[in-house]
Amino acid sequence: MRAKILIVDDESAIRQMVCLALAQANYNCLEAADAVEAQASIVADKPDLILLDWMLPKVSGIELAARLRREKLTRDIPIIMLTARTEEEDKVRGLDTGADDYITKPFSTRELLSRIKALLRRTAPHAVAAPVQVRGLTLDPTTHRVSADGRSLELGPTEFRLLHFFMTHPERVHSRERLLDGVWGDNVYVEVRTVDVHIRRLRRLLTPTGHDRLIQTVRGAGYRFSARD
Repeated sequence: MRAKILIVDDESAIRQMVCLALAQANYNCLEAADAVEAQASIVADKPDLILLDWMLPKVSGIELAARLRREKLTRDIPIIMLTARTEEEDKVRGLDTGADDYITKPFSTRELLSRIKALLRRTAPHAVAAPVQVRGLTLDPTTHRVSADGRSLELGPTEFRLLHFFMTHPERVHSRERLLDGVWGDNVYVEVRTVDVHIRRLRRLLTPTGHDRLIQTVRGAGYRFSARD
């Protein structure tokens, strides 16, 4: 079955260009010009990935991304933010809000397709179906559910995969480059700084139950997931 990609952009020329590239790459393309149309398409068509423009009329892409991450129906859908903003703090803000990746306008369709392929690959269901548990923190790859001390946690697809990697590789120090390889795969476009942003988001989600302490920063080396005091 061909993956369905929703492009949300108020510029029809960009939507047409993206849809043509997606069709040639054997994807199904869905279109929306604003947040209202996007939400209607998501409910009706359940896309596998969303390409979301930052600068949308009325409701911005940033606001829509945050809203999608809060809703149970949409929190697991991968999001690539399309933005004309080039400042690093803007890119970090996009990732912090809920996007899994970003691409700066103008972009080549070849790069866009590479990003889509990599993101779909890394957010696909895990081959290992056995649940993992550490100190009351439970992750089930089959149902894509995470709970902490019996409390359900809502993680985005990248945070889920990052936590799964940590929980299945505990007590080791992982450099940012190692985490990029293990979680993001061979997507050469992802910057090392992206790792820090997603770890910060993951820690924030684990903070209410105190499980954020399991993710330790090892100065000058990277990160470690440890249940030791």
